[in-house]
Amino acid sequence: MTTTLDSPLVSTDWLERHLSDDDLRILECTMVMQPNDDGTFSFVPGIHLWRESHIPNSVFVNVSGELSDTGHEFGQMMLPAGTLGETLRLKGIGDGTTVVCYDRGNHAWAARVWWMLRACGFDNAAVLDGGWKKWMAENRPVTAAAPGWPAADRFSVNPRQELMADKARVKAVCDNHEAQLLNSLPLPIFTGEVKAYGRAGRIPGSKHLYCESLLDADNNCFQPAEVLKAMYLDAGINDDEEVIAYCGGGIAASANALALTLTGHDKVAIYDGSLSEWTADPDLPMETG
Repeated sequence: MTTTLDSPLVSTDWLERHLSDDDLRILECTMVMQPNDDGTFSFVPGIHLWRESHIPNSVFVNVSGELSDTGHEFGQMMLPAGTLGETLRLKGIGDGTTVVCYDRGNHAWAARVWWMLRACGFDNAAVLDGGWKKWMAENRPVTAAAPGWPAADRFSVNPRQELMADKARVKAVCDNHEAQLLNSLPLPIFTGEVKAYGRAGRIPGSKHLYCESLLDADNNCFQPAEVLKAMYLDAGINDDEEVIAYCGGGIAASANALALTLTGHDKVAIYDGSLSEWTADPDLPMETG
C-alpha cells in the first residue's frame, strides 16, 4: 500500500518511522558551494558527503547534472518532463512510490527536486523539514551503506507547464503586471550592491524575500504557515495574484515556491532561467536601489 503524503513537508519523526517502507524513496539532493579563482562561486554535487554518511535507504541525485539539462546555455534548467520522468523511473521512482527529498543546507536543492516532480505531475513527494541538520542534531540513524532500487515499472508524466515560467512570460509580466515577481536572493544582490550575475540588480517591479529567512534558525525548519503568510504580506506579496519566484538559477526560488505552497497559495511558478538568463540579454531591463 502506497503511503500518501498530505503536506509538502515531512518531519524527522515521520521519516524515521517510515524508513523501512517498501514504497519509500529518499533522495539526497545536496550541492556544495565552492569558490572559483575569479571570485565567483559554483556548486558541485555533494555525493562525497553522502558516501561518508547519509540517511538510511537514501540515494544521491545530482541536481545540476542528471536532473538538469546539461546541454543548455544556462545551468540547472529543467529537463523536458518526459526525460526527467524517465531518469527518475530508472532510479526507482514511479507510480506507487513515495518520495522524500532532503539536503544539507537551507532546503533549496531539495525543494527544487520536489518542485520538478510536481511539474512532471508527480504529487506524492515532500521535503524533509529541518533536513540533514535537524536529523543529525537529533542523533537519528545514519549509514554509509549504498542502497539501490530497481527501476520503477512506470512514471506517469502529466506536465504542468504553468509551474515553470520562461523569459517571455516574465517579460510580459514586466509589461502588464499580471503577476508578482519575487526575488529570493540576499538583499545586497537584490539591491544591486553586489553583482552576482551578468548585470547587477533585479527584474523591475520585483518584491524580495530571501530564502534563508523562511527558516527557523534554531532547528532549520520552515517557519509555521501563519508566520510565512505574514512575511509574504510584509514583502508585498498577496495571495490573490500569481507569484513568479526567481533567483540566480531557479534554486533559491524553489524554497520560496515551497513556502508559498505551505501558506495555501496555489498560483506559483518558478522562472527557470532566472537572473542567469535574464541578465545575459542586454535588451532586458534591470533595476537597482
